[in-house]
Amino acid sequence: MPTLVLDRWQQPSRALGAAALAVPPATPAAERIGVLLLNLGGPDSLDDVQPFLYNLFADPDIIRLPSSVQFLQPAIAQLISTVRAPKSREGYEAIGGGSPLRRITEEQAEALRAALERKGVDAHTYVAMRYWFPFTEEAIEDVKRDGITRLVVLPLYPQFSVSTSGSSLRLLEKLLKSDPVLARMRHVVIPSWYQRPGYVRAMADLIEEQLRGGDSPFPRDLAEDVEIFFSAHGVPLSYIEEGDPYREEMEECVELVMAELRRRGVANSHTLAYQSRVGPVEWLRPYTDDSIRQLARDGVRGLLAVPISFVSEHIETLEEIDCEYRELAESVGIEHWGRVPALNTNEVFIDDLADAVVEALPYVSSLQRSSSSVASLSSGDALVPLGEVDALLETYDRDRKVLPPPTLMWKWGWTKSAETWNGRIAMLALVLILLLEATTGQGVVARLLQVHGLTAASNAVSAVGDAVEAVNSGAAEAVSNAVEAMTDAMGM
Repeated sequence: MPTLVLDRWQQPSRALGAAALAVPPATPAAERIGVLLLNLGGPDSLDDVQPFLYNLFADPDIIRLPSSVQFLQPAIAQLISTVRAPKSREGYEAIGGGSPLRRITEEQAEALRAALERKGVDAHTYVAMRYWFPFTEEAIEDVKRDGITRLVVLPLYPQFSVSTSGSSLRLLEKLLKSDPVLARMRHVVIPSWYQRPGYVRAMADLIEEQLRGGDSPFPRDLAEDVEIFFSAHGVPLSYIEEGDPYREEMEECVELVMAELRRRGVANSHTLAYQSRVGPVEWLRPYTDDSIRQLARDGVRGLLAVPISFVSEHIETLEEIDCEYRELAESVGIEHWGRVPALNTNEVFIDDLADAVVEALPYVSSLQRSSSSVASLSSGDALVPLGEVDALLETYDRDRKVLPPPTLMWKWGWTKSAETWNGRIAMLALVLILLLEATTGQGVVARLLQVHGLTAASNAVSAVGDAVEAVNSGAAEAVSNAVEAMTDAMGM
């Protein structure tokens, strides 16, 4: 794994959790400190589900298409989001009619601001969602308006992945570089923090409480035999093969939590599995549903689910784990089920995040220096070290695919929204025509022209179709596979 080094600042003497870095250095009165919290986002209401899904699937980090058909991404995102919306609405309806992610993240931001204030750091905190309100673009405008001079970027994903933190950082890089004022603003990114002692301790606290606490869902005589079941969000195996450190960080994270539990005398066995896989492609294994079935076959009677990659309650904890996986567990014979709550505003967790921010402050630097200095800092045993946005992406996401702007709900009239949706409808029609021609072997457009007696035009269309097929015979199959993959199992 490549290591990055900032040229301006000294390396800390040991891990970033060191007590020596716990006291922030004195800063000039003119300095204004900001902390930008990055997260996925989620629909606030049922009406928001389809446009939220469109923004999600329009991200090339979520749906990876061959370069020859990348121009179809907006139309495919429209098709998939439309097909998926009814099922997704059911899921969000089951958890109260919308995602609680925005509310919880804003509560985390305020709790972090208060924790920093107690540590003597006057900071503004901002919430930047990738696929829904408040969008990253909005948060960056607030950062600029408030005159922030030193910014700590903190993704709320304990483990780094190109598909989560990386996607948000690519958008952030684009925004910072496009504005001369923001480009001069000093910043540092804390890309992952799964190894921090406070986070590990907070997770162990929650697990121990579910096993030994007064409100434990497990009979006392079964507590020591309960399987601690870590369920993490999955990513396609191809990401890992291309260098994404997510699996390695996740496995190390689980080992750190289990080591803390062992120190407390918790000797239960554990399993790590990956949920939320999509479509026919290979994802990280073992899969959560397969693992639950296997544990039942092995005679496990009690299972404690731990949402290890999620620090906030949302659709994947409240519906996928609490409903779908619990029902599966009970159906295959697991008698007792428990689930560790997400950290949310857990005091130990928030205080540790505040320490991470304090410790990172001496290492902020300007994006304008990045081209001449390869960024990053030692951050304890983290596999992905601290660094500047563009240097981290140069190491872990060199492709930097073009990012689409966020899309809002439909607005009637001759508006930008109407123009966008008209374009989507046209692209959707094009995708359907391509799929029909690929599956029937007949030119749909040519057939329509023949019906209306336009033989010459029909022949021309057929000729163009033959040429396109000759240039890219696999494009239609790629589009078809992408649609099948995304509509198969995504529960967002």
